[in-house]
Amino acid sequence: MTEGISELVAEPLADPARTAAAAGSIDELDERVAHCTACPRLVAWREKVARDKRAAFREEQYWGRPVPGFGPSDASIAVVGLAPAAHGANRTGRMFTGDRSGTVLYRALYDVGLASQPDSHRIGDGLELFSTRITAPVRCAPPVNKPTPSERDTCRPWLARELELLRPTLRVVVVLGGYGWQALLPVLNASAWRVPRPRPKFGHDVHAQLPAADGGADLHLLGCYHVSQQNTFTGRLTPEMLRNVLTRAKDLAELG
Repeated sequence: MTEGISELVAEPLADPARTAAAAGSIDELDERVAHCTACPRLVAWREKVARDKRAAFREEQYWGRPVPGFGPSDASIAVVGLAPAAHGANRTGRMFTGDRSGTVLYRALYDVGLASQPDSHRIGDGLELFSTRITAPVRCAPPVNKPTPSERDTCRPWLARELELLRPTLRVVVVLGGYGWQALLPVLNASAWRVPRPRPKFGHDVHAQLPAADGGADLHLLGCYHVSQQNTFTGRLTPEMLRNVLTRAKDLAELG
């Protein structure tokens, strides 16, 4: 709920395992995520970036906090990335917003009918996602885009609770990159689904079906190369490749 995080939860939150579990809705979870202070290194880095700023954004006020997921609370598709970019989501307060990776992702979401517009600039720009929610296993911008295993594990309860709250409608998860894939599998296996053994390996356009453990619907897991500049500039991930994965996700979610 980055479209206007309130001060409902004003105090710092240093225990994700306890505070995430207590969230009764996606909106409440988003509020709590935005005030997390559990990882000292990430807190220091995100705030330093927000103070120092990039020259091109020196007149802007950076978000400088953990970034909640973005999209409706009844999404059928979840898109899972890695972590906020220092001068992207850490600046704007919305997942994949304000950098070139987001430009590629939102263009593709728009092209396949999952977003209201092809551009994502800032909170309040009118962007709406349809049946899709974007999230990440790590909610703070990490130095050199590399969170530590400890930071990943500390942040895990936020993603676990988010998927739990999405459970009634969630049918497909599109994972951007191998890091997100490895971080997500333990979360899924400890929730409403069971990860097959041997565990499915990440790859572009890989598809794994996870059987439900709670009597509900199974979950379809799709792999996609990350929308990083390293991948999109070199052609490892093309717009057509990304659209194809998202179209497959729509079909599996039976969105028409």
